[in-house]
Amino acid sequence: MTAPTDATAPTGAWELPEELVLLRETVRRFVQTEVRPLEDRLPHDAAGFPAAELAGLQKKARDLGLWALATPEEFGGAGLSVLGQVVVAEAAAACRMGAYFPAGGAFGGNPPSVLFRATPEQWDRFGRPIVEGRAGKAFTAITEATGGSDPARAIRCRAERDGDEYVLNGAKMWISHAGTADWGVVYARTGGADERGGISCLVVERDTPGLTMTPIGVMNSFSPYELHFDDARVPIDNRIGAEGEGFGLASEFLVHGRIVYAAGPIGIAQHALGLAIEWAKERQVFGGPLADKQAVQFVLADSEIELRAARLLMYQAAWNADLGKDVQVDASVSKVYGTETAFRVLDRVMQVFGAMGLSKEMPIERWFRDLRVKLLGEGASEVQRMIIARRLLR
Repeated sequence: MTAPTDATAPTGAWELPEELVLLRETVRRFVQTEVRPLEDRLPHDAAGFPAAELAGLQKKARDLGLWALATPEEFGGAGLSVLGQVVVAEAAAACRMGAYFPAGGAFGGNPPSVLFRATPEQWDRFGRPIVEGRAGKAFTAITEATGGSDPARAIRCRAERDGDEYVLNGAKMWISHAGTADWGVVYARTGGADERGGISCLVVERDTPGLTMTPIGVMNSFSPYELHFDDARVPIDNRIGAEGEGFGLASEFLVHGRIVYAAGPIGIAQHALGLAIEWAKERQVFGGPLADKQAVQFVLADSEIELRAARLLMYQAAWNADLGKDVQVDASVSKVYGTETAFRVLDRVMQVFGAMGLSKEMPIERWFRDLRVKLLGEGASEVQRMIIARRLLR
Protein backbone atom coordinates (compact mmCIF):
# COMPACT_ATOMS: atom_id res chain seq x y z
CA MET A 1 0.00 0.00 0.00
CA THR A 2 1.37 3.41 -0.95
CA ALA A 3 2.15 5.69 1.98
CA PRO A 4 -0.40 8.52 2.08
CA THR A 5 0.78 12.08 1.65
CA ASP A 6 -1.68 14.85 0.84
CA ALA A 7 -4.60 12.52 1.54
CA THR A 8 -3.85 12.75 5.24
CA ALA A 9 -3.74 16.55 5.33
CA PRO A 10 -6.63 18.41 6.97
CA THR A 11 -8.74 20.19 4.39
CA GLY A 12 -11.70 22.52 4.41
CA ALA A 13 -10.45 24.76 7.22
CA TRP A 14 -10.86 28.50 7.13
CA GLU A 15 -7.64 30.39 6.57
CA LEU A 16 -5.17 30.03 9.41
CA PRO A 17 -2.55 32.70 10.15
CA GLU A 18 0.52 32.09 8.03
CA GLU A 19 2.73 31.39 11.02
CA LEU A 20 0.41 28.60 12.16
CA VAL A 21 0.32 27.11 8.67
CA LEU A 22 4.13 27.00 8.69
CA LEU A 23 4.15 25.54 12.19
CA ARG A 24 1.63 22.87 11.19
CA GLU A 25 3.76 21.87 8.20
CA THR A 26 6.88 21.69 10.38
CA VAL A 27 5.10 19.42 12.85
CA ARG A 28 3.68 17.28 10.06
CA ARG A 29 7.13 16.77 8.52
CA PHE A 30 8.65 15.99 11.90
CA VAL A 31 6.07 13.28 12.59
CA GLN A 32 6.45 11.77 9.12
CA THR A 33 10.25 11.78 8.92
CA GLU A 34 11.32 11.38 12.56
CA VAL A 35 8.55 9.76 14.59
CA ARG A 36 6.89 7.17 12.35
CA PRO A 37 10.15 5.47 11.26
CA LEU A 38 11.05 4.95 14.92
CA GLU A 39 7.55 3.71 15.73
CA ASP A 40 7.85 1.07 13.01
CA ARG A 41 10.58 -0.61 15.07
CA LEU A 42 8.45 -0.85 18.22
CA PRO A 43 5.80 -3.39 19.23
CA HIS A 44 2.26 -2.55 18.11
CA ASP A 45 1.08 -1.50 21.56
CA ALA A 46 4.24 0.28 22.68
CA ALA A 47 3.43 3.10 25.09
CA GLY A 48 6.43 5.32 24.50
CA PHE A 49 9.95 5.25 23.10
CA PRO A 50 13.00 3.89 24.91
CA ALA A 51 14.73 6.65 26.87
CA ALA A 52 17.64 7.08 24.45
CA GLU A 53 15.41 7.34 21.38
CA LEU A 54 13.04 9.73 23.13
CA ALA A 55 15.94 11.95 24.16
CA GLY A 56 17.12 12.08 20.56
CA LEU A 57 13.66 13.00 19.32
CA GLN A 58 13.28 15.69 21.95
CA LYS A 59 16.63 17.24 21.04
CA LYS A 60 15.57 17.46 17.40
CA ALA A 61 12.24 18.95 18.45
CA ARG A 62 13.91 21.57 20.64
CA ASP A 63 16.27 22.49 17.80
CA LEU A 64 13.18 23.18 15.66
CA GLY A 65 11.55 25.24 18.40
CA LEU A 66 8.91 22.58 19.02
CA TRP A 67 9.16 22.64 22.79
CA ALA A 68 7.10 23.94 25.73
CA LEU A 69 4.58 25.16 23.18
CA ALA A 70 1.71 25.59 25.65
CA THR A 71 3.84 27.24 28.33
CA PRO A 72 3.56 31.06 28.50
CA GLU A 73 6.57 33.05 27.36
CA GLU A 74 7.11 34.52 30.82
CA PHE A 75 7.79 30.98 32.05
CA GLY A 76 10.25 30.20 29.26
CA GLY A 77 7.85 28.55 26.82
CA ALA A 78 6.69 29.32 23.30
CA GLY A 79 3.42 30.78 24.55
CA LEU A 80 1.27 29.36 21.76
CA SER A 81 -2.32 30.57 21.58
CA VAL A 82 -5.08 28.02 22.12
CA LEU A 83 -5.60 28.01 18.35
CA GLY A 84 -1.91 27.30 17.88
CA GLN A 85 -2.07 24.49 20.40
CA VAL A 86 -4.94 22.74 18.59
CA VAL A 87 -3.18 23.10 15.24
CA VAL A 88 -0.04 21.47 16.65
CA ALA A 89 -1.96 18.81 18.59
CA GLU A 90 -3.86 17.72 15.48
CA ALA A 91 -0.76 17.43 13.33
CA ALA A 92 1.29 15.76 16.08
CA ALA A 93 -1.33 13.05 16.66
CA ALA A 94 -0.90 11.48 13.22
CA CYS A 95 1.25 8.62 14.47
CA ARG A 96 0.59 5.26 16.07
CA MET A 97 1.07 6.52 19.64
CA GLY A 98 -0.59 9.83 18.86
CA ALA A 99 -3.61 9.46 21.14
CA TYR A 100 -1.47 9.66 24.28
CA PHE A 101 1.99 10.69 23.06
CA PRO A 102 1.65 13.32 20.31
CA ALA A 103 4.74 13.21 18.11
CA GLY A 104 5.82 10.24 20.21
CA GLY A 105 6.29 12.47 23.26
CA ALA A 106 8.88 14.62 21.49
CA PHE A 107 7.21 17.97 22.24
CA GLY A 108 7.71 18.03 26.00
CA GLY A 109 8.34 20.92 28.29
CA ASN A 110 4.83 21.68 29.51
CA PRO A 111 4.12 21.24 33.23
CA PRO A 112 0.53 21.02 34.48
CA SER A 113 -1.08 24.38 33.77
CA VAL A 114 -1.84 25.01 37.44
CA LEU A 115 1.93 25.56 37.94
CA PHE A 116 1.52 28.87 36.16
CA ARG A 117 -0.18 30.02 39.38
CA ALA A 118 2.66 28.78 41.58
CA THR A 119 4.98 30.95 43.64
CA PRO A 120 8.40 31.74 42.11
CA GLU A 121 10.00 29.25 44.50
CA GLN A 122 7.53 26.52 43.53
CA TRP A 123 8.05 27.26 39.85
CA ASP A 124 11.84 27.04 40.15
CA ARG A 125 11.57 23.74 41.98
CA PHE A 126 8.89 21.96 39.95
CA GLY A 127 8.01 23.80 36.74
CA ARG A 128 11.32 25.11 35.45
CA PRO A 129 13.09 21.70 35.21
CA ILE A 130 10.31 20.47 32.87
CA VAL A 131 10.45 23.54 30.64
CA GLU A 132 14.25 23.35 30.49
CA GLY A 133 14.15 19.65 29.63
CA ARG A 134 15.78 18.48 32.84
CA ALA A 135 12.67 16.53 33.92
CA GLY A 136 9.85 14.68 32.19
CA LYS A 137 6.10 14.75 32.58
CA ALA A 138 4.14 15.40 35.76
CA PHE A 139 0.73 13.91 36.52
CA THR A 140 -2.53 15.57 37.53
CA ALA A 141 -4.72 13.65 40.01
CA ILE A 142 -8.35 14.74 40.28
CA THR A 143 -10.51 11.68 39.55
CA GLU A 144 -11.49 9.20 42.27
CA ALA A 145 -13.42 5.95 42.37
CA THR A 146 -16.50 7.88 43.49
CA GLY A 147 -16.52 9.72 40.16
CA GLY A 148 -14.53 12.08 37.99
CA SER A 149 -17.18 14.09 36.17
CA ASP A 150 -18.28 16.00 39.28
CA PRO A 151 -15.03 16.56 41.19
CA ALA A 152 -16.47 19.23 43.48
CA ARG A 153 -18.63 16.56 45.13
CA ALA A 154 -16.76 13.38 44.25
CA ILE A 155 -13.41 14.18 45.88
CA ARG A 156 -13.02 12.26 49.13
CA CYS A 157 -9.23 12.21 49.35
CA ARG A 158 -8.49 14.36 52.41
CA ALA A 159 -5.56 16.53 53.38
CA GLU A 160 -5.55 17.31 57.11
CA ARG A 161 -3.35 20.13 58.37
CA ASP A 162 -0.69 19.09 60.89
CA GLY A 163 1.65 21.96 61.65
CA ASP A 164 3.58 22.87 58.53
CA GLU A 165 2.44 19.72 56.69
CA TYR A 166 -0.68 18.17 55.21
CA VAL A 167 -1.43 14.51 55.91
CA LEU A 168 -2.99 12.90 52.84
CA ASN A 169 -5.32 9.89 53.03
CA GLY A 170 -7.44 8.43 50.25
CA ALA A 171 -7.07 7.34 46.65
CA LYS A 172 -7.10 8.61 43.07
CA MET A 173 -8.05 6.62 39.96
CA TRP A 174 -7.27 6.67 36.22
CA ILE A 175 -4.22 8.93 36.59
CA SER A 176 -2.18 9.23 33.38
CA HIS A 177 1.64 9.40 33.42
CA ALA A 178 1.86 8.68 37.16
CA GLY A 179 4.14 5.72 36.60
CA THR A 180 6.92 7.75 35.00
CA ALA A 181 6.46 11.19 36.61
CA ASP A 182 8.72 12.62 39.31
CA TRP A 183 5.80 14.48 40.91
CA GLY A 184 2.19 15.43 40.34
CA VAL A 185 -0.52 17.82 41.45
CA VAL A 186 -3.14 16.22 43.68
CA TYR A 187 -6.51 17.79 44.44
CA ALA A 188 -7.61 16.91 47.96
CA ARG A 189 -10.38 18.02 50.28
CA THR A 190 -9.27 20.38 53.02
CA GLY A 191 -12.77 21.71 53.80
CA GLY A 192 -16.22 20.26 54.28
CA ALA A 193 -17.81 17.62 52.07
CA ASP A 194 -19.45 18.75 48.81
CA GLU A 195 -17.87 22.20 49.04
CA ARG A 196 -16.29 23.64 45.91
CA GLY A 197 -14.29 25.92 48.16
CA GLY A 198 -13.01 23.03 50.24
CA ILE A 199 -10.51 21.58 47.75
CA SER A 200 -6.79 22.38 47.71
CA CYS A 201 -4.06 21.67 45.17
CA LEU A 202 -0.87 20.02 46.44
CA VAL A 203 2.33 19.02 44.67
CA VAL A 204 3.15 15.46 45.74
CA GLU A 205 6.52 13.97 44.89
CA ARG A 206 6.81 10.40 43.69
CA ASP A 207 9.01 9.22 46.55
CA THR A 208 6.68 10.56 49.29
CA PRO A 209 6.34 7.92 52.05
CA GLY A 210 2.79 6.63 52.16
CA LEU A 211 2.19 7.01 48.41
CA THR A 212 1.79 3.85 46.34
CA MET A 213 0.97 3.58 42.64
CA THR A 214 -0.63 0.64 40.87
CA PRO A 215 -1.15 0.37 37.09
CA ILE A 216 -4.74 -0.28 35.95
CA GLY A 217 -5.17 -2.58 32.96
CA VAL A 218 -7.57 -1.06 30.43
CA MET A 219 -8.63 -1.67 26.84
CA ASN A 220 -6.16 0.77 25.32
CA SER A 221 -2.39 0.48 25.16
CA PHE A 222 -1.54 3.15 27.74
CA SER A 223 -2.19 2.17 31.36
CA PRO A 224 -3.39 4.76 33.87
CA TYR A 225 -2.63 4.36 37.57
CA GLU A 226 -4.41 4.12 40.89
CA LEU A 227 -2.79 6.21 43.62
CA HIS A 228 -3.15 5.39 47.34
CA PHE A 229 -2.24 7.81 50.11
CA ASP A 230 -1.74 6.38 53.60
CA ASP A 231 -0.73 9.18 55.98
CA ALA A 232 1.40 10.68 53.20
CA ARG A 233 2.93 13.92 54.46
CA VAL A 234 3.21 16.89 52.10
CA PRO A 235 4.85 20.19 53.11
CA ILE A 236 2.50 23.16 53.20
CA ASP A 237 5.00 24.88 50.90
CA ASN A 238 3.85 22.43 48.20
CA ARG A 239 0.33 23.88 48.12
CA ILE A 240 -0.47 25.81 44.94
CA GLY A 241 -2.62 28.83 45.72
CA ALA A 242 -4.50 29.39 48.94
CA GLU A 243 -6.15 26.61 50.91
CA GLY A 244 -9.53 25.81 49.41
CA GLU A 245 -8.77 27.39 46.02
CA GLY A 246 -7.88 24.15 44.24
CA PHE A 247 -11.18 23.64 42.44
CA GLY A 248 -11.11 27.17 41.06
CA LEU A 249 -7.56 26.70 39.82
CA ALA A 250 -8.48 23.40 38.15
CA SER A 251 -11.60 24.82 36.49
CA GLU A 252 -9.62 27.70 35.03
CA PHE A 253 -7.53 25.35 32.92
CA LEU A 254 -9.92 22.44 32.31
CA VAL A 255 -12.14 24.38 29.91
CA HIS A 256 -9.34 25.32 27.52
CA GLY A 257 -7.91 21.83 27.90
CA ARG A 258 -11.07 20.30 26.47
CA ILE A 259 -10.61 22.24 23.25
CA VAL A 260 -7.06 21.00 22.78
CA TYR A 261 -8.13 17.49 23.83
CA ALA A 262 -10.41 17.27 20.79
CA ALA A 263 -7.53 17.96 18.39
CA GLY A 264 -5.71 14.64 18.88
CA PRO A 265 -8.67 12.41 17.95
CA ILE A 266 -9.42 14.59 14.93
CA GLY A 267 -5.81 14.33 13.79
CA ILE A 268 -5.78 10.55 14.15
CA ALA A 269 -9.09 10.18 12.33
CA GLN A 270 -7.90 12.40 9.46
CA HIS A 271 -4.74 10.33 9.08
CA ALA A 272 -6.76 7.10 9.23
CA LEU A 273 -9.11 8.43 6.55
CA GLY A 274 -6.07 9.07 4.34
CA LEU A 275 -5.00 5.45 4.80
CA ALA A 276 -8.51 4.28 3.88
CA ILE A 277 -8.53 6.41 0.72
CA GLU A 278 -5.25 4.90 -0.46
CA TRP A 279 -6.45 1.39 0.42
CA ALA A 280 -9.74 1.87 -1.44
CA LYS A 281 -7.90 2.97 -4.58
CA GLU A 282 -5.59 -0.05 -4.54
CA ARG A 283 -7.82 -2.83 -3.22
CA GLN A 284 -9.35 -4.87 -6.06
CA VAL A 285 -12.81 -6.37 -5.50
CA PHE A 286 -15.45 -7.65 -7.92
CA GLY A 287 -13.41 -6.73 -10.97
CA GLY A 288 -12.33 -3.21 -9.95
CA PRO A 289 -10.97 -0.99 -7.20
CA LEU A 290 -12.90 -0.71 -3.95
CA ALA A 291 -13.01 3.04 -4.51
CA ASP A 292 -15.40 2.56 -7.47
CA LYS A 293 -18.12 1.26 -5.15
CA GLN A 294 -20.61 3.98 -4.25
CA ALA A 295 -21.13 2.59 -0.76
CA VAL A 296 -17.44 3.10 -0.05
CA GLN A 297 -17.39 6.53 -1.71
CA PHE A 298 -20.21 7.69 0.56
CA VAL A 299 -18.42 6.39 3.66
CA LEU A 300 -15.33 8.38 2.71
CA ALA A 301 -17.38 11.46 1.84
CA ASP A 302 -19.36 11.40 5.09
CA SER A 303 -16.15 11.06 7.07
CA GLU A 304 -14.59 14.06 5.32
CA ILE A 305 -17.73 16.15 5.88
CA GLU A 306 -17.84 15.39 9.59
CA LEU A 307 -14.12 15.93 10.13
CA ARG A 308 -14.31 19.34 8.46
CA ALA A 309 -17.20 20.29 10.72
CA ALA A 310 -15.41 19.01 13.83
CA ARG A 311 -12.26 20.94 12.95
CA LEU A 312 -14.14 24.19 12.38
CA LEU A 313 -15.97 23.84 15.71
CA MET A 314 -12.63 23.28 17.40
CA TYR A 315 -11.04 26.27 15.66
CA GLN A 316 -13.99 28.47 16.61
CA ALA A 317 -13.73 27.43 20.26
CA ALA A 318 -9.97 28.07 20.26
CA TRP A 319 -10.39 31.44 18.53
CA ASN A 320 -12.97 32.56 21.08
CA ALA A 321 -10.73 31.37 23.92
CA ASP A 322 -7.89 33.48 22.57
CA LEU A 323 -10.24 36.46 22.47
CA GLY A 324 -10.87 35.98 26.18
CA LYS A 325 -14.51 34.97 25.76
CA ASP A 326 -16.45 32.55 27.96
CA VAL A 327 -15.92 29.29 26.06
CA GLN A 328 -17.40 26.76 28.46
CA VAL A 329 -20.09 25.77 25.95
CA ASP A 330 -17.76 26.10 22.95
CA ALA A 331 -15.28 23.76 24.65
CA SER A 332 -17.97 21.19 25.45
CA VAL A 333 -19.33 21.32 21.89
CA SER A 334 -15.84 20.90 20.48
CA LYS A 335 -14.96 18.05 22.83
CA VAL A 336 -18.17 16.08 22.20
CA TYR A 337 -18.32 16.51 18.46
CA GLY A 338 -14.59 16.11 17.92
CA THR A 339 -14.15 12.89 19.88
CA GLU A 340 -17.41 11.30 18.73
CA THR A 341 -16.74 12.18 15.09
CA ALA A 342 -13.23 10.77 15.29
CA PHE A 343 -14.51 7.51 16.73
CA ARG A 344 -17.19 7.21 14.03
CA VAL A 345 -14.60 7.80 11.34
CA LEU A 346 -12.31 5.13 12.83
CA ASP A 347 -15.22 2.70 12.82
CA ARG A 348 -15.87 3.42 9.14
CA VAL A 349 -12.19 3.16 8.26
CA MET A 350 -12.03 -0.23 9.94
CA GLN A 351 -15.00 -1.33 7.82
CA VAL A 352 -13.33 -0.12 4.62
CA PHE A 353 -10.21 -2.14 5.44
CA GLY A 354 -12.23 -5.23 6.33
CA ALA A 355 -10.24 -7.91 8.11
CA MET A 356 -7.03 -5.93 7.58
CA GLY A 357 -8.49 -3.19 9.76
CA LEU A 358 -8.64 -5.64 12.65
CA SER A 359 -5.07 -6.77 12.11
CA LYS A 360 -2.19 -5.54 14.21
CA GLU A 361 -0.28 -5.10 10.97
CA MET A 362 -2.13 -1.79 10.81
CA PRO A 363 -2.46 0.91 13.51
CA ILE A 364 -6.24 1.19 13.01
CA GLU A 365 -7.40 -1.24 15.68
CA ARG A 366 -5.11 0.41 18.21
CA TRP A 367 -6.51 3.84 17.33
CA PHE A 368 -10.01 2.42 17.61
CA ARG A 369 -9.35 1.36 21.20
CA ASP A 370 -7.56 4.57 22.06
CA LEU A 371 -10.29 6.81 20.65
CA ARG A 372 -13.01 4.90 22.48
CA VAL A 373 -11.33 5.94 25.70
CA LYS A 374 -11.28 9.57 24.51
CA LEU A 375 -15.08 9.67 24.73
CA LEU A 376 -14.66 9.49 28.52
CA GLY A 377 -11.54 11.57 29.16
CA GLU A 378 -11.73 15.26 30.14
CA GLY A 379 -15.38 14.81 31.03
CA ALA A 380 -17.59 12.19 29.38
CA SER A 381 -19.81 13.14 26.44
CA GLU A 382 -22.87 13.03 28.67
CA VAL A 383 -21.36 15.56 31.06
CA GLN A 384 -20.51 17.89 28.18
CA ARG A 385 -24.08 17.64 26.91
CA MET A 386 -25.31 18.46 30.42
CA ILE A 387 -23.12 21.59 30.45
CA ILE A 388 -24.50 22.68 27.08
CA ALA A 389 -28.09 21.99 28.11
CA ARG A 390 -27.76 23.92 31.35
CA ARG A 391 -26.58 26.99 29.46
CA LEU A 392 -29.37 26.65 26.89
CA LEU A 393 -32.01 26.39 29.62
CA ARG A 394 -30.60 29.08 31.88
